[in-house]
Amino acid sequence: MRHPHSSTGGERRCYASAMRFRPRLAGVAAVAVALAAPAPRAQDAAAPRIELFRAPTVTLPGRIDSNNPLVWHREGATAVLSALTSWGGVPEVSRGPAVDRLRLVGQVAFTSHPGHGVWFEAVVPDAQGLWYGFYHHERPADDCGRPERQLPRIGLARSVDQGRSWTDLGIVLDAPAGTAACESTNRFTLGGVGDVSAVLDLDERFVYLYASHYGRVASAQGVFAARLAWADRDEPAGKVEVWSDGVWLPPRDIAPRGQAPQWDFPVGTSLWPPTRPFHDGQTDADVFWGPSIHWNTYLERYVMLLNRAGDEHYTQDGIYVSYAASLDQPRAWSRPSRLLEGGEWYPQAVGLDPGTGTDRLAGRYARLFVTGRSSLLLRFER
Repeated sequence: MRHPHSSTGGERRCYASAMRFRPRLAGVAAVAVALAAPAPRAQDAAAPRIELFRAPTVTLPGRIDSNNPLVWHREGATAVLSALTSWGGVPEVSRGPAVDRLRLVGQVAFTSHPGHGVWFEAVVPDAQGLWYGFYHHERPADDCGRPERQLPRIGLARSVDQGRSWTDLGIVLDAPAGTAACESTNRFTLGGVGDVSAVLDLDERFVYLYASHYGRVASAQGVFAARLAWADRDEPAGKVEVWSDGVWLPPRDIAPRGQAPQWDFPVGTSLWPPTRPFHDGQTDADVFWGPSIHWNTYLERYVMLLNRAGDEHYTQDGIYVSYAASLDQPRAWSRPSRLLEGGEWYPQAVGLDPGTGTDRLAGRYARLFVTGRSSLLLRFER
């Protein structure tokens, strides 16, 4: 998960436009050429590949320990890019004319705050200009008697002023009841779900959530899928379906009759179950987590970048990449292949087309950001 945040109570995860970008590659050093993409699955006609080139360093404003959503809006005739960055459970917003010209505006405000630490990791705007932000919410593992550890979950908030203030719409996705690993030696999490990427499908029927599960059940750990009907975005409680054994399942209300709903979610099916899971008493691990997904207009498919934890301390094994032609078939994602070895957390591809390029949309060229810093350019090849 977005680790080490030092959240409000403990150690946190510290977790097609008219102009097309055409980089002048003369003088830009290639550092990796024709990286092999994952072996194609049934839906892949051909496996893409990625080339990496050094580029002038760009750093997003503010302190960062999570993925960072970016959104364009217009102020009159001017296109403005906003970035939401978070540290220690406190989100901030920056604005500017391009990703390399952002300036910090300040902390966001909440008309209603969910409590504890909040990290906005994905924002999906609607046609009316409202922003819907999916956040990673860390609460202390008090249920385990270990408040220095975390049990994250995922919430949704709405902004009417381009991210300056937010109204909480509540928790929309949590781990199934009873799945915490209270005796775990994991440095950060004893269970829960978090580190979410949210993408609206091309038909605008569902917003798909690809998130990370950190619970006790080894076969469920890692990246899993859920979805929310876009029409339910303003009243999302109890509406998120989890992909479980090939079926999209809703949560159950387990509250006693007459009391406020208490939603118990199904166990999501891990896209790539680990062979060395968390919470098994061993130090080593091989758990994928923290996906960031964009639609790539050049490849005409979705691209997922993700982390892989090498141990219970989330030591980064590397940055991995996976591909899929659609969001509604989680099994169709290609097996992740390693793009870079080691490094930091939170890889994101950010598109470069003015007015459209974000962490959710990119073309042949994109910047690779890792923990809010970019010194590499991605070139996708079909």
